[in-house]
Amino acid sequence: MNKYIIILIMAMLPLFGFSQEKVEGVVLDSEGSNALGLSGASVYWKDSQTGVVTNFDGEFSIPYTKEFNTLIISYVGFQSDTLTINEPKTIRIALKSSNELDEVVVQQKRDAIQKTYFSPQNVITVNSDELLKAACCNLAESFETNPAIDVNLSDGLTGTKQIEMLGLTSPYLLITQENIPMVRGASQAYGLTFTPGTWIESIQITKGAGSVVNGYESISGQINTELVKPLTDKAVFVNGYANQNGRYELNTHFNRKLTDKWSTGLYIHGNKRTQKEDNNNDGFLDAPLANQLNVMNRWQYQDAEKGWVSFFNVRFLNDEKQVGQVDFNPDTDKFTTNAWGSEIDTRRFDTSLKLGYVFPELPFQSLGFQTSYSLHKQDSYFGFRTYDINHESLYSNLIFNSIIGDTRNKFKTGITFAYDGYDEMVSSTDYSRVDRSVGAFMEYSYENLEKVSLTAGLRVDNHNRLGTFVTPRFHIRYTPWENGSLRGSFGRGKRAANIFAENQQLFGSARTINIAGTDGEVYGLEPEDAWNYGFSFLQGFNFLNKKGDITLDYYITDFKNQVVVDWENPQEVSFYNLDGDSSAKSFQVEVNYELLSRLNLRTSYKFYDVSTDYNSGNLQKPLLAQHRFFVNLGYETEAKENGSQWKFDYTLHRVGEKRLPDTNSNPEQYRLGEYSSPYSLMNAQITKVFSKNVEVYLGGENLSEVQQDNPVLGANDSFGPNFDTTIVFAPIMGRMFYAGFRFKI
Repeated sequence: MNKYIIILIMAMLPLFGFSQEKVEGVVLDSEGSNALGLSGASVYWKDSQTGVVTNFDGEFSIPYTKEFNTLIISYVGFQSDTLTINEPKTIRIALKSSNELDEVVVQQKRDAIQKTYFSPQNVITVNSDELLKAACCNLAESFETNPAIDVNLSDGLTGTKQIEMLGLTSPYLLITQENIPMVRGASQAYGLTFTPGTWIESIQITKGAGSVVNGYESISGQINTELVKPLTDKAVFVNGYANQNGRYELNTHFNRKLTDKWSTGLYIHGNKRTQKEDNNNDGFLDAPLANQLNVMNRWQYQDAEKGWVSFFNVRFLNDEKQVGQVDFNPDTDKFTTNAWGSEIDTRRFDTSLKLGYVFPELPFQSLGFQTSYSLHKQDSYFGFRTYDINHESLYSNLIFNSIIGDTRNKFKTGITFAYDGYDEMVSSTDYSRVDRSVGAFMEYSYENLEKVSLTAGLRVDNHNRLGTFVTPRFHIRYTPWENGSLRGSFGRGKRAANIFAENQQLFGSARTINIAGTDGEVYGLEPEDAWNYGFSFLQGFNFLNKKGDITLDYYITDFKNQVVVDWENPQEVSFYNLDGDSSAKSFQVEVNYELLSRLNLRTSYKFYDVSTDYNSGNLQKPLLAQHRFFVNLGYETEAKENGSQWKFDYTLHRVGEKRLPDTNSNPEQYRLGEYSSPYSLMNAQITKVFSKNVEVYLGGENLSEVQQDNPVLGANDSFGPNFDTTIVFAPIMGRMFYAGFRFKI
């Protein structure tokens, strides 16, 4: 531990003496004592790539140079403001709401995906405009137009989409909701489908090791979801969706400002699928029969004069899925050989509280408290195999923010407590357990927006099964020249793998389960431990009088210990600790460019080298394409005075070949090749905005009609030894069209 502290101090010391000229200030929603800071407002110098986004309290700091003197401040729903700045200063800007104006003049549209040039962390912010480019029925489906995240089917039964970043699946990502851990433990397999797309205000994607403030579990990155706010969301919002395969969804938002300080919102989501689809005629449903009801009540309190802000959420979810053979009837066929089937019933209650206090006389100093409680119950069976899990979770985080000397040197410190109680039954085997941890952290940030900024953090945690351990994280950003940003990072992550909850797709097979460990504290296995290193370079440019940027990323995740999930024997799945090397190397190049006025291009290429020492030797990760190519084209017509316009969006995913798990010991009719064939997946959507209140959209997915021929091995003998639904490397559903509407007042 002393070694980490010395490294941290040595890294910080040379930077305390840096100085710069800058413009600082706060962006507010109105004049007067009841004004509230606008979080996420864009502040940038005209005709430059130099810009920042305001923090939670509406504060910003932007470097000043004599080259630029026109500062633009913009925020959705407010009139943009333009200021002439001739010297470094501190300013206070109160924007006017657009409903106070006879006419709204939009000077520059905020990018749907934003990359900051000044943050030491490699953060990509996806706002609601980007989410509207596709159906985005839930969080798992919100990344189709974003090359940072890969989306794949997890199995041949449930239709559940699994996300990957830097070549690693979602268990190695810390997934938070408003910076409170959310998709973890029992919710790992299906939790991304429990956040409706219309509830999402923005998504922040962090590549590499995350912040120590959010915990020790982040290994390859973090995805944080910000929900819509009752104060700023529409008073009434209704969204309907239907597709040709019988999936129907309805979302309603009802928001009301009760007083100057209190606002509340009621959000109701329902989806249903009763239509049976079997396009490949293998006798199994291509998508589950499903029914979900999801209700959330959200309260917001803000007293800017006294420095208080608070959010309180309470939510109830009921989700039911039926998968398996088309003829399966649970009333007559459950636990019989009449037909193979599965039901997955989930009930979840969760509540959370965020409380923040900004010291009125010291606006750079604040105290925050986060706490959440959830009770997640899943009852399920897969053929003759049952899997039931109840997960009770409690999480609390206390954070103090202040400065050292001046606002260039900031720090966060606090303590974290977490409790997870699991009642887990796999068939007749009881894996119940309790996890408890308490930790303390400190994170230092140095902000010199002109040249260098860094974040260095250290936390110490004591866990009843993982022991006492130290988690260091470090991020640095350097600007070598104008519109260029070079970042580097390293950090450690540690976690207890929930091997069954995270790999539920393996229950949809005849494989026997083998846990090759008895001495460890996690199912007899040792906890996972990994280091992530990486760098990223972002360069803005202006070509043919059009703006663009290019990004190069390279990250390595090096596992010191890992729970290996080994499916190389088609008759079993084995879980055992790593004996040797395991690493994930990820390279990405991405280009964004405005081809023509209102016609934007986003394209990327990714290469993955993810290998592990299995018992049978060193192998590339199965079902992961080493090469991926992505193109997105978006075009919008010029908006008329009433807001009417057309929007067009097209996305192409080119997915390279994937190594398939070894099936050579199967009978010949149940064998697969060594690699899958590459394929191209195309999606498109057209949106007609009739006014600021009404819009409709029509879209299609998998327009190239790519389908895997045999997603269910042994479909003709579902209770035989070669039955397997886990080897899915391409879409199962064919071409699919959908339509929907949005109404808001």
